[in-house]
Amino acid sequence: MSHANTPDRQRRAIHGWLLLSPALIMLSAFALYPSVATLWTSLWSRGTRRRPSEFVGLDGYRQLLDDPTFWKVVSNNLIYAGITIPASMVIALTMALWANSKMPARSFLRTAYFTPTVLPMIAAGNLWLFFYTPSFGILNKIGALFGAEAVNWLGQPDTALWAICMVTIWKEAGFFMIFYLAALQTIPPDLREAAEIEGASRWTYTRRIVLPLLMPTTLFILVNAMINSVKLIDHLFILTKGGPSDSSKLILYYIWENAFAYFDRPAAAAMTVLVLIALGALAAFQFLVLDRRTHYR
Repeated sequence: MSHANTPDRQRRAIHGWLLLSPALIMLSAFALYPSVATLWTSLWSRGTRRRPSEFVGLDGYRQLLDDPTFWKVVSNNLIYAGITIPASMVIALTMALWANSKMPARSFLRTAYFTPTVLPMIAAGNLWLFFYTPSFGILNKIGALFGAEAVNWLGQPDTALWAICMVTIWKEAGFFMIFYLAALQTIPPDLREAAEIEGASRWTYTRRIVLPLLMPTTLFILVNAMINSVKLIDHLFILTKGGPSDSSKLILYYIWENAFAYFDRPAAAAMTVLVLIALGALAAFQFLVLDRRTHYR
């Protein structure tokens, strides 16, 4: 009996591997192999025509950790993430609650909120140049109406990073709103009716019922926002190029700069490995620790 089932079992196994093979090939070619190649590249020194590349092990990481520019960039990225992630999520939730309510022109409101997401980041950067330009920018024009002096938003170390954060928040809030809006529409209306019968206010209903039920969506958005905080660099090429004085330079832009401007591939690879480790640790913490507290059965 077992021998008769063996060909069927082998056929099912072969069929399963054939179904998995496209995903495995794509994952190996575009994720696993680049990761291994990046790790291997980070263990070598920078090569030149006169001095070929040599295997240095972890010395490249030690040099990177001794680089003050690297720590400046890490600090910028932490500030950037600390500002853009909570701000974009709070704004997205507020917009979703408003767009989900019964109001006239609700479809137009949703479209208006989502429009910035459709724009490419390069186009968004060029658009915001008209807001930040010192001589005729809209922000300075509005400030001039109240007697404020013109500010070079992108040309000062104190304001450049904040200006970059504003562009990201404006771009990402509408994208996150879609997820919150979809989650709000899955909440049974019976809960709202029961809350009204019990005499609960709108704020109590939102705080006690809506927000806990949205926690799985919030976790999903948080993971995406964490990834986006280290991968959005398109607008830096348009707005500041990491300046002035590295005040708005982020980690992915610094990786690109080392790899393609300074041609220091080992340093760029070492930074990439550190970023992957940090993101992996954060994702593991979010899914293994926070995930158990955010899903309700």
